[in-house]
Amino acid sequence: MSTIREEIEKREHEILSPYAAFSDESSGRDIDEPPCDLRPIYQRDRDRILHCKSFRRLIHKTQVFLAPSGDHYRTRLTHTLEVSQTARTIAKSLKLNEDLTEAIALGHDLGHTPFGHSGEKVLNELCDKGFEHNVQSVRIVEKLEKNGQGLNLTKEVRDGILNHQTDRMPSTLEGKIVRLSDKIAYIHHDVDDAIRGRVISEEDIPLQLRKALGMTTRERLNTLIHDIIENSRGVADIVMSEEKQQAMLKLREFMFENVYLNPKAKGEEGKAKDLVAALFDYYMKHPEDMAGQYVSMIEEGEDAQVVVCDYIAGMTDQYAIQKYERYFVPMSWHIEGE
Repeated sequence: MSTIREEIEKREHEILSPYAAFSDESSGRDIDEPPCDLRPIYQRDRDRILHCKSFRRLIHKTQVFLAPSGDHYRTRLTHTLEVSQTARTIAKSLKLNEDLTEAIALGHDLGHTPFGHSGEKVLNELCDKGFEHNVQSVRIVEKLEKNGQGLNLTKEVRDGILNHQTDRMPSTLEGKIVRLSDKIAYIHHDVDDAIRGRVISEEDIPLQLRKALGMTTRERLNTLIHDIIENSRGVADIVMSEEKQQAMLKLREFMFENVYLNPKAKGEEGKAKDLVAALFDYYMKHPEDMAGQYVSMIEEGEDAQVVVCDYIAGMTDQYAIQKYERYFVPMSWHIEGE
């Protein structure tokens, strides 16, 4: 009698596009495991990411606005969920593998530092081997999670996580969907947050771009999702029309000029960079003050700079601030019992 997993795998071949990544044709894991009787291999990967500690910490990591005072600004976690939602919509419409798509989407930013790209830039400058959050995301799932055991994810999921950046290209269509969905999500929700934060107004966006993509954030998101689906149906690629792609790139340029480099939105960035740099210097001098797992890694021969980056990158914004205050801010003196 076949298992539920085997029935699902059979159903994939009946329903999904011939261009889909089928669960029973995965390249597998680095360490072989007995298959689950219920879940296909990519669904199992999705669940492992969803339940790992690095995923939970994303809720307290900066997306664009550092320590925003409002409750409705995006965090790295809500960004990840919006990428996942967009990517699943596209994958489902194109009859591609939703489980693989969702696993890549949920894991693509696990390696992001506290304070967003500000923290990433500092670690990249200070570490001789450099630092990229997509590479760090793979390091997390391969080595750092579960106290050094890693999550033992499939090659396809790790490939999608590693290659979601603009200058890279995933090997699966599902990975390519996440790569585009990441850009669509962050541009549009960053517009929404910037309007909420009164950094820009809707009318500041060039009229030509609004006519091409839509007059609201919701319309623009809908336009680009439809464009990808319409241009990718029946072909072995994930593509956009030239018109919409150029309009999206111009909107991204607008965001860099008016939001990502705007002092009102990024006014605290210098302080965040100094904080991360100070922590890096401190832990290089006092590695024994890191958590035991990281101390052991150095004792076993791992590059100290890389391990310090591992430790700092895993911090939430609040935890990094707490550590900085502990090491560099004088505490009030008092006598015990008073």
